[in-house]
Amino acid sequence: MDPVLISVLGIIGMFALVILHVPIGVAMATAGAVGYAVLQTSWKPAVSLFATELSGVISSPDLAVVPLFLLMGSFAGVSGLSADIYRLAYAFIGHRRGGLALATIGGCAGFGAVCGSSIATAATMGRVALPEMLSRGYSPKLASGSVAAGGTLGMLIPPSVIMVIYAFITEKFVITLFITALIPALLALFGHLIAIWVQVIRNPEIGPAGDKVNWAERLTVLKKSWGVMFLLGAVIGGIYGGVFTVVEAAALGAGLAFLFTVGRGKLNWETLGQVLKETAAASSMLYVMVTGASIFSFFISASKMPVYLVENIQAMELSPIIVVYAVVIVYLILGSIFDSIAAMLITLPFVFPLIIGMGYDAYWWGVILVMVMEVGLITPPIGMNVFVIYGVADNIPLKTIFSGIFPFFYADIIRINILIWFPIISLWLPQALGMNLN
Repeated sequence: MDPVLISVLGIIGMFALVILHVPIGVAMATAGAVGYAVLQTSWKPAVSLFATELSGVISSPDLAVVPLFLLMGSFAGVSGLSADIYRLAYAFIGHRRGGLALATIGGCAGFGAVCGSSIATAATMGRVALPEMLSRGYSPKLASGSVAAGGTLGMLIPPSVIMVIYAFITEKFVITLFITALIPALLALFGHLIAIWVQVIRNPEIGPAGDKVNWAERLTVLKKSWGVMFLLGAVIGGIYGGVFTVVEAAALGAGLAFLFTVGRGKLNWETLGQVLKETAAASSMLYVMVTGASIFSFFISASKMPVYLVENIQAMELSPIIVVYAVVIVYLILGSIFDSIAAMLITLPFVFPLIIGMGYDAYWWGVILVMVMEVGLITPPIGMNVFVIYGVADNIPLKTIFSGIFPFFYADIIRINILIWFPIISLWLPQALGMNLN
């Protein structure tokens, strides 16, 4: 049987298993192992492949950061660091029209840098910021939209779990990917701030100005927020300053977040058990998904399907930019329906070789992919972050939340287009630092 046909049947089989509610990691591992056995006309190579990939994933130091970052985010949420970030942002900009929404975006950016998960960021900041905005007369549309959109920053701002997994699957350097994402992350932050500013300029009543905080109170809030600033400085500063490896920084961050939780008296045996249980469950799920993706990716590569795709698309003489836009649209749809990491792992085995075959940079594409997945979290008809806020919010209709995210959605689409047409915006910083982009 033709290897490409076998790979197509393998992909169909994998999606069929997903539709039958088989866990995505198991579906990818099953389709990959069975497909590889058919390619090799023997089960022995498939069993060997399964053992090799499982061992490689479990022993990978790069993936060791995933449970550590998840643990850091869980402890940060329990300790109340998310509220500290929000209060700090509010103290400096809350007195302006739309200031609470602006503070929410800033808080989401700060907590996202600690947490690394967009959905966790949206859920945590939703509980902190949403009641405050609504109690001060903010439009439910602006309040819910800013939290849902701000939550997506958790995926893009390093350290990011999805970036770590992308780097592992594509065999790229995590720190280089983090550096490549830094300027796009700042653009995302400013884009969301501008989206709020434009809405408030057009209709000042939707975001009333809050009480102005004097400098004495600001300094008090600043002092109370030393914990989160120290944590961010130690982890992010340590990574970018070359003081720690990513794994060391993740371990340090988890340890510091634990100490802050203990120091604030927020930790008891029940809370500790809950944090460890949640971290273990999320980490196990991600490890199963990455193992399945590794097996499936090996099968797809062995079938030569990526080479077949690149050769046929090149024969069609399509512009590479058209191919990129076609893939971006598919990812927007997938990102609104599937979990972001799952959508990436399912498609990366054949999409990544296609994009690289078109002559694009792997680190640039990693940033574009994460940004598109991020936008997918607020893309109708599903948009997972929207439903997270719907679950957190009291009496805010789903329709209102969806209408609230559109200004941020438009800002995100503009940003993605800019970064697609001008890759140097992403690649300038790693190039300036002399990093190897190969």
